Amino acid sequence: MNARLLPYMLILPVTLFLCLFFLYPFVLVAKQAFTTGAGFTLDNFREVVSYWKFPISLKNTLLLAAAVVPIQLALSLLMATMVTRMEKGRDLVLYVWTIPLGISDLAAGLIWLAIFEQSGFLNSMMHGMGIVDKPANLLTFQNPGLVFVAIALAEIWRATAIMLVILVAGIGLIPKEYYEAAEVFGASPWKRFVRITLPMLRPSLQTALVLRVIMAFEVFAVVAALGGTLFPVLMGETYAYQFDLLNSGAAAAMALVILAISIAATLVILRALRVPKGATI
Repeated sequence: MNARLLPYMLILPVTLFLCLFFLYPFVLVAKQAFTTGAGFTLDNFREVVSYWKFPISLKNTLLLAAAVVPIQLALSLLMATMVTRMEKGRDLVLYVWTIPLGISDLAAGLIWLAIFEQSGFLNSMMHGMGIVDKPANLLTFQNPGLVFVAIALAEIWRATAIMLVILVAGIGLIPKEYYEAAEVFGASPWKRFVRITLPMLRPSLQTALVLRVIMAFEVFAVVAALGGTLFPVLMGETYAYQFDLLNSGAAAAMALVILAISIAATLVILRALRVPKGATI
C-alpha cells in the first residue's frame, strides 16, 4: 500500500463512524429545528424560549453546573495529587475511587434516592439518633434546597472520577526533575503545586473541564430520579417535548440550544486555559 494513503486509510473508519452517527443525525435535528410544513422558520425556537419553564430550567442547569463543577475540580485535583504521591496501594485506591464510572446515571440517581427517600438510610439514621421523631419525606416541593443538594451530591459522587482519571494521567506526564529542582531551592509543597503542577496540567485541565461542563449541561437521569418535575433542567424539557408533548421540532430546537451553550462554555474554557503554541512537557 502507498505510504501516503496509509494515514487516510487508518482514519477512514473513524470518519465514516462520525459521519454516520454524528453528522447525519445532527443534520436531521437541525432540519427539524429550523423547518416546519411551511419551510424555514424560527417558530420552534420562539416556542421553546417563550415557554414558562425555559428560564427556570436554564437557571437550574447553569446553577447546578456552577455548583458541581468547581467542587469536582477541587476534589479531583486533591485526589489526583494524593494518588500520585502514594507509594503503596495506589492502584487499589484509584480503582475504588473510579468505581462510580461503571455506574449509569440512572442507577446513581436511584442509589442516592435510597439515601434521601422517606424510608431511606438518612431518615433511618436520624430517627435512630433521635434527631427526628418520625421519618419525613425530604425530597418534596417544600424543600427545594434539599432537592438541589441531593442532586448535586449525586452528580459529584458519580462524575468526579472522570476528571480524576484525566488529571492523574496528566500529573504522570510531568517530569519529576522539576519537583526535585524546586525542592532543592526550598519550594514548599504548596508552591510546587501552584508553580509546577497547575501550569503543567493545563492541557489535562482543559480536557477534564470541557468534558465535565458538557456533561453538566446534559444532566438528566440523576435529576429525574431525585427531583422529577421539582427540578426542571434543559435536558429534561427536551425529553418532555419529544416524548410527552410529541413535539419533535421543539425538542430539536431545545437540543440545539443546549449545544450552543455547551460550545460557548467550551470556548470560554479553552480561552481561559489556553496553552502557548509550541509548549511541551
